[in-house]
Amino acid sequence: MAPGSKAERKAALDAGAWMFNIVTSVGIIMVNKALMATHATTLTGLHFATTTLMTLVMKWLGYIQPSYLPVPELIKFVFFANLSIVGMNVSLMWNSVGFYQIAKLCIIPVLCFLEILFDKVRYSRDTKLSIMVVLVGVAVCTVTDVSVNSQGLIAAIIAVWSTALQQHYVHHLQRKYSLGSFNLLGHTAPAQAASLLVLGPFVDFWLTNKRVDTFNYTAIVTFFIILSCIIAVGTNLSQFICIGRFTAVSFQVLGHMKTVLVLTLGFLFFGKEGLNFHVAIGMILAVIGMIWYGNASSKPGGKERQVYSAPSEKTQKHNILSSQSELDQKAIAERGICFSSHTTAMGGQVQFASTHELSLGANGLSQTIVEDHVYSIHRVSYLLHSKIYITIW
Repeated sequence: MAPGSKAERKAALDAGAWMFNIVTSVGIIMVNKALMATHATTLTGLHFATTTLMTLVMKWLGYIQPSYLPVPELIKFVFFANLSIVGMNVSLMWNSVGFYQIAKLCIIPVLCFLEILFDKVRYSRDTKLSIMVVLVGVAVCTVTDVSVNSQGLIAAIIAVWSTALQQHYVHHLQRKYSLGSFNLLGHTAPAQAASLLVLGPFVDFWLTNKRVDTFNYTAIVTFFIILSCIIAVGTNLSQFICIGRFTAVSFQVLGHMKTVLVLTLGFLFFGKEGLNFHVAIGMILAVIGMIWYGNASSKPGGKERQVYSAPSEKTQKHNILSSQSELDQKAIAERGICFSSHTTAMGGQVQFASTHELSLGANGLSQTIVEDHVYSIHRVSYLLHSKIYITIW
């Protein structure tokens, strides 16, 4: 395949992954707005239970190959993921909408910090500025009233850090264990479903003082629960696909397109009373920042991982020998090489015959070779410094 067609195919797949995530995320937001708002944790458990069924079917059909994820890694991921879900719900309950939106925006700087700390990522100036433009734009169009209290602040901090760690961990696990999106979901979805379905009703009762079993499950509500679970499969899968193809920071930055789209759809379908000049300016700024970020981060040096590797003892020894080899070759060229009758030189190599002598014209010492090998001039230098049975005159 030509390089141009490969690049075009990658661009098409990237765009498809983003569209998949945007459509499913916006869809599930719209469905959940009128559905079980008081039992969000339990509903999320149902989402992951449906995702688990999907992964089992995919395994049965052969689309998911056997893979390995250590149990300690799985436990850490599930802990961060579930803490993120509960933390975000608690933050929304205990804080104003404005402070909740500010907390969500803080996920991007935290993710940048994690990538710099653990992945040694370096951002260019344009990439940093584009992220700032996105943050300012989204803040302008979403943050209105801002009030904070001590317990709400603690909940927001826990929600931000757990969400950032969970999303960073998705990319880390996929890269470290060579896991595809389906494979990683196959490992994590059952554990999350089991834990959330067990703990979810208690968490929801603690937050809302309402029991799950007393909810009014009408035919319409049941239909929307099923629809929400189906859409959630796509949302969970698309999140892993996007973070795997890009990074958690890119997923968060470009993911704010969903915020702009939700606001736009809200204005179109639910009235324009919330649409004003500063909201429109914020949306425009956010979109400009996303386009700028996509362009800046894709350029050479826009966002790159730096690799620091300290030279090992073996590497240092090789470098010393290589430097000494150059000096030895220079000395050999100046002084000449004198071989005994059964020692031959062939194209930059020296062949040593057993018990015959190699003379390098130096200082009168004499020893005998006891092996029969072909060595390059560099290897001869190594043998000299290792003091291995070489005749020196």
